[in-house]
Amino acid sequence: MTREPRGTLEGRDSEQQLGIVQSSRWVRDPGDAFVLARRLGPWRDGLLRRMLAIADGATGLLVAFSLALFGGSVDAAFWASVFVPAWVLGAKLHGLYDRDQRMLRHLTVDELPMILMWAITGTVALSLFLSATPAGSPEMAAALRAWVVALAAGALLRALARIVWRKIVPAERALVVGSGALADATRRKLELFPDIHVQVIDQTEEEGVARLTQSPADASMIDRVILASQSIDEALIANLLTFCREQKMKLSVIPPARGMFGTAVRLNHVADLPVVEYNTWDVSRSTLFLKRAIDLGVASVGLVVAAPVFLVVALAVRLESRGPALFTQARAGRHGKPFRVIKFRTMVADAEAQLPQLVPFESLRDPMFKLRDDPRVTRIGRLLRRTSLDELPQLINVLRGEMSVVGPRPEQLDLVERYRPEHRFRLEVKPGLTGPMQVFGRGQLTFEERLAVEREYIENLSIGRELRILAMTATAVLGGKGAF
Repeated sequence: MTREPRGTLEGRDSEQQLGIVQSSRWVRDPGDAFVLARRLGPWRDGLLRRMLAIADGATGLLVAFSLALFGGSVDAAFWASVFVPAWVLGAKLHGLYDRDQRMLRHLTVDELPMILMWAITGTVALSLFLSATPAGSPEMAAALRAWVVALAAGALLRALARIVWRKIVPAERALVVGSGALADATRRKLELFPDIHVQVIDQTEEEGVARLTQSPADASMIDRVILASQSIDEALIANLLTFCREQKMKLSVIPPARGMFGTAVRLNHVADLPVVEYNTWDVSRSTLFLKRAIDLGVASVGLVVAAPVFLVVALAVRLESRGPALFTQARAGRHGKPFRVIKFRTMVADAEAQLPQLVPFESLRDPMFKLRDDPRVTRIGRLLRRTSLDELPQLINVLRGEMSVVGPRPEQLDLVERYRPEHRFRLEVKPGLTGPMQVFGRGQLTFEERLAVEREYIENLSIGRELRILAMTATAVLGGKGAF
């Protein structure tokens, strides 16, 4: 096995040297600090399930409180509190405790459809339950408010439970099996997305698997094996699967030959026969109609709600430096058609004139640039960029139909002219106010990584994916990671 600076599977004297106490849930870290056990096994996932159950129970209590707060009765609130365990049972029946353990990355936003159905069925069941108690059946308005509370509190508290869990539980320790571009891409994704909560402690080529399976002691500190090999066979996966089951380790397999499988692929089953299916058809007109309806709704409401913010930001921009508050620039729209994108000005007034000295386009390796410490950016501009407030005027572009709320970011015409044919797929849809790049790394992404996430979005465009990216945008903006 190849050796890594932070430790490898080989060269460990013993479990005692690392301070591991198998019979206890608490162990001594190599840094002499007591932390939760590195090898938590089933208890790690059990803790998360219990925390999610507590969040769901708290949601039930908030629903009961809402019945008393918004015109209900004390009796209704009391009996709704008695009903709290049913909320937890309902979440279990909807599969809300079974996905985190199975999936490498599972976010609360991924389960929003299930939370929606859980809130509906829970509210209906609560209404039926109350009708059989002295409190009586709640009014329609009270039931609707209870559903809204259940939906909002359920999503927020479950997200908070996962955040707290990641804070108090050490990351899973993973072994990456494989080498080359696929293994490198796997490690890169684990670096970009800390919410996956996995730390790569070692990497080995395929030949190291046999030695690992023959020496279980070497795997004592591994929680997950990630197979990211360019060439794998059935025997290799079968051996790893058997070994991981015996050792109570998780197994994730990254399919080889990403070029062959691509991003427009789904795996289905006909009985026991796996079938790989490719999405080769156009997006339906109903999907495009709903996408445009979302654009109009979000842009209209956003412009009204954000009007006071517009005034404050515009005043701050004008006070700090000379020049207009708004900045327009020619960008490439759908099919490369030029349009003028509108933003709050975040740079000095003559920023475009200074660009050739800072970034000679002829010397760019890829048709993309992002200056981490751009000297043209003003102080208020840095704040606007970090919070993405500079993008708010693009709601006008969305209203005009030049942009969409979700899509690839609009690029400068000078850079689009340098696109190779294989890059132009990102011009097949309208550019977006937010998009896959904003929620999957922002400025940290390389050009190839940016193209990859945008291709996956375009080839699998759906309303559900639009809403998922919108929900993830808030987290990305609040985190500020990759914004500069």
